[in-house]
Amino acid sequence: MLIALKLLGSIALLIYGMKVMSEALQKMAGPQLRHLLGAMTTNRFTGVATGALVTVAVQSSAATTVMTVSFVNAALLTLAQAISVIMGANIGTTLSAWIMSAGFSFNITNVVWITFLVGIVLIQTGKHRYFGDFLFGLSFLLFALGLLRATGLEMDLASNQAVVDFFASFDSGNYLTILLFLLIGTVLTFAVQSSAALMAITMVLCSTGVITIYQGIALVMGENIGTTLTANIAALSANTQARRAALAHLLFNVFGVLWILCMFYPFVRMVCNVVGMDPAAESQTPAQLTFALATFHTAFNVTNTLILIWFIPQIEKLVCHLIKPKKSDEDEEARLKFIRGGLMKTPEISILQAQKEIAVFGERMQRMIGMVADLKDSKDDTAFQKLFERIAKYEDISDNMEDEIGRYLGAVGDAHLSDDSKGKIRSMLREIGELESIGDGCFNLARILKRKRENEAVFTADQEAGFSQLLDLVDQAATLMNNALSGRREDYKFAYSEAAEKAINECRNELKQKNIQDLDNHNYDYQSSTVYMDLINECEKTGDYIINVVEARMGVARNV
Repeated sequence: MLIALKLLGSIALLIYGMKVMSEALQKMAGPQLRHLLGAMTTNRFTGVATGALVTVAVQSSAATTVMTVSFVNAALLTLAQAISVIMGANIGTTLSAWIMSAGFSFNITNVVWITFLVGIVLIQTGKHRYFGDFLFGLSFLLFALGLLRATGLEMDLASNQAVVDFFASFDSGNYLTILLFLLIGTVLTFAVQSSAALMAITMVLCSTGVITIYQGIALVMGENIGTTLTANIAALSANTQARRAALAHLLFNVFGVLWILCMFYPFVRMVCNVVGMDPAAESQTPAQLTFALATFHTAFNVTNTLILIWFIPQIEKLVCHLIKPKKSDEDEEARLKFIRGGLMKTPEISILQAQKEIAVFGERMQRMIGMVADLKDSKDDTAFQKLFERIAKYEDISDNMEDEIGRYLGAVGDAHLSDDSKGKIRSMLREIGELESIGDGCFNLARILKRKRENEAVFTADQEAGFSQLLDLVDQAATLMNNALSGRREDYKFAYSEAAEKAINECRNELKQKNIQDLDNHNYDYQSSTVYMDLINECEKTGDYIINVVEARMGVARNV
């Protein structure tokens, strides 16, 4: 029982170490990774290189794949680009197997203590804290590998006749045995949600002589399929293109397993020859066995990529044929486009996804301003009522968007983030609050126009022109706001929005002064004046909300 607990504890430490290490790497390279995926996927070859590089950086193919599915969901990557990135992720993840095989080849715990020490010092001093987090996670990873190696030796399963007889009952020369172990590897990887953990267990079993190299490699093949299920689950609530990207990952690995099965024994013998090992020999060293597993893992993914990279257009057509667009009667405008549940595997990267959703939020609020302009000019009662109801519906949509994006950002913020990313989340929360206020302002304008219509208040030509002029200025400010939300902060000049805000305030002041003069001259009655000034003041308030969004986006504060 104690040995079994040691084994489970070692695996738990291994998973925790990889998690800490991956999160630390994302903190150090989060913004660069966000730009990397978009900039380095111009063709299938750079896409593969990008996927491999990002996976090596974050030490998780599942993280890269889910990140890629998220980017497809957010329309940042095309489906063809995503498929190439996923192929690269399969190559990048093989580094983990090599690290583990090194850990099983010698007592790696001898180098752990200095890594722990340096990592803790960096974390406590605050200097290079993220690098300290990385070393801390790496230390746990290496320590777990050392414990697994020691536990494997302590278990001495090769001397346990019952265990030996059980696994010996499966003939490694029989394809049914290979298929059974492949299925076991798939199910266990899906259950544990970590191919690295299953790879470690496989190395323990192989290095202690419990299972043959053929059975171990069959487990590794199953791990390749099981790890794809993570992205497919994440994509269930995503859009059609994201689900297609996840399915392409599954098809990629399934195809690789199928062709490997057709030439399984010759391919395994070839891999074993590379590491100088005879798979038919009765005894092999633990180092040979673990390196053979790592070599197979690399050879499998590299060869599979070299074969399928030429068929990316055909894979894209196949997944498009298998997954049809959803037919739904629900109003798409009421739904979030880029944030769907289950896609928050890499918090640092998810921030860009949230920013894309906020940009859509801004566009919808500007659309509301246009609806108010149409409502102002509407003459027919039926058309007026329909447009008013649509504005009311958009106001509900703005409330829902603020709530859903806010909850999403809150969940992202609960993860371990860099200080830069935490600051971005705070800014985004302010952005969505001010955007929702723009929706409230537009709905207030619609209600004032409705009151004007119900009370049969009549505006003069000057009043109509003044309100139209101010509403146009608000719309122009909203256009600048959306430029800031959809582009890079570095490419936008805050002075543009400041000038737009100044123009709104000056126009408001001029119209307010003119209203006093017109009222004194009895150009219109007091009721008309009251409605008119309510519209002018609400427009100016909406302009304030707009520049507040830009302030939050740019990270600046005005002297009010």
